[in-house]
Amino acid sequence: MLALGAAPWALAQSASAAEDSSLTLGTVEVSARRSGPLQLNNVLTSVDLIGADRIQQQQAQYNWELFAQSPGVMLTQFRQGNESGKLSFRGFNGEGEVNAVKLLIDGIPSNDNAGGMPFLGTLFPLDIARIEVVRGTNDARYGLHNIAGNVNIVTRQGGNYDEARLTYGSFNTRQVQVVKGVENGNWSQNYFVGYEKSDGYRDHAQAENIAFSGKWFYTSDDGRYRTGLSIRHANAYAQEPGYLTAQDARSNPTSSYAYAQSDGGNRQMDQVSLHFDGDIDDQLSVGAKLYLNRVRDQRWLRYSSTTSQQERVIDETHYGLLTNATYRPRWKALEGMSDLALEGGFSMERQEDQSPRYNTVNQVRVSQTRDHHFVFDTVGAYVQAVIKPVESLRIIPGYRVDHVGGRFNDPSRGVSYGIQDYGYIRQPKLSVVYAPIREASLYANWGRTFQVGAGAAAYKSNNNDLRPSINDGWESGVKFTPVDWLDGRVAVWEQRASDEVKRRLNDPTGDSENVGRTQRKGVDLQINLRASKRTTLWLAYSRQRSEIITPDPTAPNTLGKEIDHVPRQVYSGGIDYQATADLKLSASVNGQGSYYLTTANTGGKYGGYTLFNASATYQVNDKLSLELQLKNLANRYYEYVWINDQTRHAPGDGRAVYLSANVKY
Repeated sequence: MLALGAAPWALAQSASAAEDSSLTLGTVEVSARRSGPLQLNNVLTSVDLIGADRIQQQQAQYNWELFAQSPGVMLTQFRQGNESGKLSFRGFNGEGEVNAVKLLIDGIPSNDNAGGMPFLGTLFPLDIARIEVVRGTNDARYGLHNIAGNVNIVTRQGGNYDEARLTYGSFNTRQVQVVKGVENGNWSQNYFVGYEKSDGYRDHAQAENIAFSGKWFYTSDDGRYRTGLSIRHANAYAQEPGYLTAQDARSNPTSSYAYAQSDGGNRQMDQVSLHFDGDIDDQLSVGAKLYLNRVRDQRWLRYSSTTSQQERVIDETHYGLLTNATYRPRWKALEGMSDLALEGGFSMERQEDQSPRYNTVNQVRVSQTRDHHFVFDTVGAYVQAVIKPVESLRIIPGYRVDHVGGRFNDPSRGVSYGIQDYGYIRQPKLSVVYAPIREASLYANWGRTFQVGAGAAAYKSNNNDLRPSINDGWESGVKFTPVDWLDGRVAVWEQRASDEVKRRLNDPTGDSENVGRTQRKGVDLQINLRASKRTTLWLAYSRQRSEIITPDPTAPNTLGKEIDHVPRQVYSGGIDYQATADLKLSASVNGQGSYYLTTANTGGKYGGYTLFNASATYQVNDKLSLELQLKNLANRYYEYVWINDQTRHAPGDGRAVYLSANVKY
């Protein structure tokens, strides 16, 4: 089974397990190929793979919840309708001020203009084959939003199957997922339909989502060429319960204030893509993806009884193209070299976006606060190589260049601006892996990524000339596999940004503010232990610190202070126990430390939690399995908190129980 839009790497390689610097949770099934794009786990040095068996059985109302088991990933849980939460890592928060993770679905860029991830809502767990998480600055394949790394969600493609998953549980949650795969000769077809409706843990928190997708692919008789079409659509409606005072959040966490009773929103998303992969000969492979993304989001929100309700509209259409070519020379002059591969790629994207906002009363427009229209263009190219002068040493140099263009206008104010002159943004990369023994490998990487303004902040609205914020990062670590039942990774990393900026989320102008020079650093520990044929354990712990080392001149008191909403620790772990041939028991834990609410680091710290989950799966027969899941087993109180005139609290879900039936027919 070859994954759509992803580099066709495999777990079983000729290289030793230690030389492969990726770590895997669960089972990942792909086929090995010597052709095609460079293999992900042999190019990048901090890669985590989550297999289908860890994803498809998860009860998740929102797909960012699936990353609770991903090492080093922090979850920001707003629990506000369609803006329910975000994932982030490497010391970046999930507030939306700096969105530092690039999202891809089957290799298709899937962020919105600001770097948000609304297209996660086009997926349901049963249609996901695996998740690839790349942390760090050394991935040359992507530019925009790839500040701290990227996530690629690979959906099912190929195969013959008919499956369904039916769920009912707490908060009157109802979920149906149906997938179908048909592969016959040269053709493969894959279909998915998902529907979910829930009343939510809190009052005024109803949510409903429907999504469907189809993929049609043709492979030539000799297997050298493959082309296909992928279409997905989702439509979501959700109420927003709003934020509570600290006292009310603790005493009555399920409540929602009267002024928030008309808050909520609608979101429609479409993604269409054409794919082509081909092997010109046994040395040269090429690939291309042409895509169209469309998101329309209409949201009403009111932060307090003393402020007016806002209507925020996001209407974005993105057109894009990605190409790559991979060359594996078989020259006689290279006979003494273990391996050599060269790859280059080109990408371009045009965004035609609108972002009007209004003051409203119970969703009725009273006045317009902005009417932003903008075109945002990006063009990029990269080259990279895998050089193995000897069997134990792998060197991966890379280089990427990006250029940004576009224009902006606001008819409500009669203004028009060109893009900031960011110039050509050059990003060198280098990774090295040394495996002196089969049981361990040492690796190190260095790379440069960039941040530019989002929305109106990317355009020249005044006489100030802005340059991109340059992020230089490095990582060094060891991946170890001393025995076949144990593997893990220990890494130290750092990332520094010049002139980091963050969005002013509640500012109608859409402007940004300067944070200054920042430093993020940390230590990651990951262990996978197969204690016996029946028992598997895994543990991940990240210690991190994000601080301002050169503040903006207007905020000198932030020198040396921590960046807001970044906990110093993030951790997760779990155990699977196959009690009998038919019964599997699982338990997991995930959590994080507390954080400051502002970069001034005044006031207390909030947001820390530790949550326990458990599940039991019983295989009734080869066609039917039943699963019981308990989330937040200890019914712990936890919350997301932010501050304006006072702290604003969004309690997380209490204990929840879900019963699912998995059917194959």
